[in-house]
Amino acid sequence: MDFFESMSGARIKDCVSNDKILLVVEENDMGKAIGKNGINIKKFEGKIKKKVKLAEFSGEVSQFVKNLSYPAEILEVKNEEGIVTIHGKDANTRAMLIGRNRQNLIHLTGIVKRHFDVKEIRVV
Repeated sequence: MDFFESMSGARIKDCVSNDKILLVVEENDMGKAIGKNGINIKKFEGKIKKKVKLAEFSGEVSQFVKNLSYPAEILEVKNEEGIVTIHGKDANTRAMLIGRNRQNLIHLTGIVKRHFDVKEIRVV
């Protein structure tokens, strides 16, 4: 995290590593994190030899879920009593959000729970 912050000038709120690295960037720092023509991401990927995904943090859980789920086309995100419901555009979008063996949904839920008081995330 410190290496990416010093390289890009963007503040990183969280870092999650799986097969690729997800960096959660502070609000309004996404432009700095990406860099001109994506140069910061390309340099960072070259140094660590892994793919990197960036997502901008938001103080509102629904916007944060949309940011994490990009590029999936989400019509609406509702948060009612700790249960977040994501309405995908079509069956392919819902399948992408859920993933094989619910892997993507479990990963998304884990990240959101680190920052918000959420019980469950559902995709409909």
